[in-house]
Amino acid sequence: MALDGITTSAIVSELKATLLGGRIDKIHQPVADEIRMTVRIPGSGARKLILSANSAHPRMHLTESTRENPMTAPLFCMVMRKHIAGGKIIDILQPDFERIIILKIESANEMGDITTKSLILEIMGKHSNLILTDENGKILDSIKRVTHEKSSVREVLPGKEYVFPPSQDKKNPLEAAEEAFHRALHLQEGRRLQEFLYQTYTGISPVMAGEICTRAGLDASDACHQTTDAAAQKLFSAFLQTMEDIRTEQYLPAVYYQENGRILDFAVLEMTQFASLQKKEYPTISALLEGFYHERDNAAHIRQKAQDMRKLVMNHIERCVKKKEIHLKTRRETKGMELWKKKGELLTANIYAVPQGVTTFRTIDYYEEALPEIEIAIDPAKTPAENAQKYFAKYNKAKRTLAALETQEKQNEEELTYLESVLNAIENAREDADLSEIRTELAESGFLRRQVQKKGQQKPRKSKPLRYISSDGYEILVGKSNLQNDELTLRTADPTDLWLHTKDIPGSHVIIRTGGKAELPEATMEEAANLAAFFSKAKNSSMVPVDYTQRKNVKKPNGAKPGMVIYLTNKTIYIHPDEERVNQMRTE
Repeated sequence: MALDGITTSAIVSELKATLLGGRIDKIHQPVADEIRMTVRIPGSGARKLILSANSAHPRMHLTESTRENPMTAPLFCMVMRKHIAGGKIIDILQPDFERIIILKIESANEMGDITTKSLILEIMGKHSNLILTDENGKILDSIKRVTHEKSSVREVLPGKEYVFPPSQDKKNPLEAAEEAFHRALHLQEGRRLQEFLYQTYTGISPVMAGEICTRAGLDASDACHQTTDAAAQKLFSAFLQTMEDIRTEQYLPAVYYQENGRILDFAVLEMTQFASLQKKEYPTISALLEGFYHERDNAAHIRQKAQDMRKLVMNHIERCVKKKEIHLKTRRETKGMELWKKKGELLTANIYAVPQGVTTFRTIDYYEEALPEIEIAIDPAKTPAENAQKYFAKYNKAKRTLAALETQEKQNEEELTYLESVLNAIENAREDADLSEIRTELAESGFLRRQVQKKGQQKPRKSKPLRYISSDGYEILVGKSNLQNDELTLRTADPTDLWLHTKDIPGSHVIIRTGGKAELPEATMEEAANLAAFFSKAKNSSMVPVDYTQRKNVKKPNGAKPGMVIYLTNKTIYIHPDEERVNQMRTE
C-alpha cells in the first residue's frame, strides 16, 4: 500500500500525541535522503524520529533502529542543527489531507529571538523532499535541491519562497458533502467506482478506494454511470463511515499476508477486503511502518553502497570465465599431441624408407594391435629427419603448454570459486559493517586498493555472524563474509561443534554449537542445513546438497584464500531453502 493521506493522517495523530512539547536534541543524516532526530519529551525521556525523503520509501515515524553516521555531517544536516537543534515542537500538521507533514518548531534565531520554523516532509515518490523554512516561509535549505533545470514549475532552493506542490484539483475527503458526492459520481462517464474515489478525493489510494467499495457491498469495478441511487447511497455511507474512523482515530495497524506467506500489503484501518487473509497487528503506526519498511529500506541502502564492489567482482568473474573458455580451446588444440609424437617416432623408424619429394607417407602403425596403416603428412622441402623433428617439436610444445595449462586452470578455478563466494557475501550483506569487512577482504586479496585510515577517523564497526536459535534450543552461527567464515570456523567454533556448508557451492560457513553432544535432533540439523542453503549461491534452487562434519575435520590449506577450507569424513543432507523458516528463526 502506498503511504497515502489516510496513513499520513494516522502518523500525524500519533506524532502529535507523542512529540508535542518535545525538544530536538540530536540531528543526524546517516544517508543522503534521510534525517534522524532525537526528541526529548518532558517526563517521558527521548524518542527517535526518522524523516526519509527516499524515492522508494518516503516516510516519517518514530523508530527504534540505529544507523552509522558519517564522520562529517552533510550540509543539510548542519543547516538543521544550526536552525532547529534545541527547538521545541509546537505543532504537527497535515494540510488538506495531502501526503505532507509539517513540523512547527519554536527556536531562537541568530539574534536570540524566538521564531517558528517549519520542517516539511513532502511524500511524493521520486519527488519526495524534506524542506526547512524560516518564520516567513523562505526556504533555508532542502535535502534535495530542485533547480529550474530539474523543474520549471517549482524550484526548491535556499532563499526561495516555499510553495506547496501543484494541486491535482482533488477534494478533501474529510469535508465531503453528500450532494456533491452524488453529483460527482454520476458525472464519471466511463470510470469505475474505485477510480472515482481515488481520482476525486485527496489522500485515498486505489487499495483504500477498493476497501470503501467492499464496505459498501459493491464491486469496485462497477461503472459509475450505471450506479443506482441505492448503490450510490451505500457507497457514500461507507465513505462517510471510513472518514469518521479517521476522525475518531479508529486505527488498526496491520500487515496482511498472501497464502504463500509473503507480504501483500499494510493498512492503518481494518481491511474487510482482506478478512480471509492472515495478518500481523502492530501496537502503533510507527511500529507498523518500522517493521514494514526497515528491511526494504536497509536492503536498498546496502545494494546502493555495494554497487561498486559488486561491479568489480562481476568484472573479475567475467574475466575468469573468459580465461576458462581460452583454456578449453587450448585443450582442444593440444588434443592430438600423442598422435604427433607417434608420427615423429614412426618417421624416425622409417627414416630411410621415405621417398624424396613426397607430401604423404603411409606406413604400418606398430602402436596399434591390429597394425593398421597410417598416413603421415610430409613437407617435401624438409628431410625425413627434419619432418620427424617437426612432429616432436609440435608434441613437446603441446606438452609444455598442457603442463602450464593445468596450473593456470587450477589457479583460475580457485579464483572463480573465491570471487563467487565474495559475490554471495555481498548479496547476503545486511549492514554497513558487513560491506566494510568484504571491502577489507578484497583489499587483502589484491582486488582493491587498500584504504589508508585517516588520523582520528573512526574504525569501521566489526561485523558479527548472524545468530539463530534452533527449535531445540541450539545456537547456530552463520558467517557473512569469507574473513568472518575463517574467524567463525577456525577460531570461534569448538572442535566438537558441527560445521555445515553447501557442497561445491559458494556460501556461508554454518556452525551448530553442540556443547559436546555427539547426536543432534533432526529438526536442528534441518534448520542449520536450511540456513547453509539459504545463505549460499543456491538459495533459489531446490534439493541443495549441504555437507556437514565436526569442526575438527575442517582444515585450511596453506596459502588458501579467505573462506577456503578442506574437510574429511563428511555426510550430506539435501534441503529446499525456505526463507520464511529463516525469518522465523532469527534472533539477532
